[in-house]
Amino acid sequence: MVNAAPHRVAILVYDGVTLLDFAGPAEVFKEANRFGADYRIVLLSPTGAGVTSNLGIQIAVDGAVSPDPAFDTVLVAGSDLYPRARIPRDLADAARIPAAAAGRVASICTGAFVLAAAGLLDGKRATTHWKVAHELAARCPTCRVEPDAIYVRDGATYTSAGVTAGIDLALALVEEDHGPQLARDVARALVVYMQRAGGQSQFSAPLQGPPPRSPALRKITDLVTANPDGDHSLGELAKHLNVSTRHLTRLFHDELSTTPARYVENIRFDMARALLDQGHTATQAAILAGFPSYESLRRVFARKLSISPAAYQRRFSTTRRANAG
Repeated sequence: MVNAAPHRVAILVYDGVTLLDFAGPAEVFKEANRFGADYRIVLLSPTGAGVTSNLGIQIAVDGAVSPDPAFDTVLVAGSDLYPRARIPRDLADAARIPAAAAGRVASICTGAFVLAAAGLLDGKRATTHWKVAHELAARCPTCRVEPDAIYVRDGATYTSAGVTAGIDLALALVEEDHGPQLARDVARALVVYMQRAGGQSQFSAPLQGPPPRSPALRKITDLVTANPDGDHSLGELAKHLNVSTRHLTRLFHDELSTTPARYVENIRFDMARALLDQGHTATQAAILAGFPSYESLRRVFARKLSISPAAYQRRFSTTRRANAG
């Protein structure tokens, strides 16, 4: 059902803001107006002066942030500048002032760092781009950061993952305001998913990270990578290094904060994902990466990415393969 009263949306932008972070959600709201919604979008900057985006494009704004008028929704866009640098006080204040009277507050990507600096995420669940989720957790120790979420709602506070996740969030807000049918019409018009399957882990870098510092553990990773379908049980790995299973488990815990079995699984998972990217079938990827069966690989994909290997491959096939034939 479409609301009669206009819905005022303020989007906070600033120098270095990521263009797509605010343009994507704004396009969703604009498109929703074609189907009967009435979103009134204004761009605000901390001082009311125009800003320069991350692409060097000059952006004119409608005014400076102020406590009046009150907005129904306040969106804070992200920037590559943060979290590499601390959030300036004037930018944190620029988020805090309109948020105080807003019906709901949301961030796109690293805009979550601005909300955190403004104290707006204290004690709340939140997310941000997978690359910097750990940094958000460090800067906002009272937050419960959910690094795999596309977006998170905690009361009237919303946070979203990297860049295009702002479109997912905006669609969710439209659905909240006007119901699923209008949101579905908007998604179809923009040729995007109404709701993306899986979390943002499917877009993340390999899980195993940099090689271990310990020569003993590097031996293990080299062994598994060279022969992924070998017997890499805890006992066999300990025997290979001539150490006790307890000592090997402690080494993994102290240096990598994981278990030998989970680390071996991560290596195999990363190999399987790379094989899928190269065009191997899911069954071939499972065998070559050392999984006992396709089903075991499917279970790991479901646990780590919330999608199947086949669904992952469909999403990340190269354009050359997708357009062949």
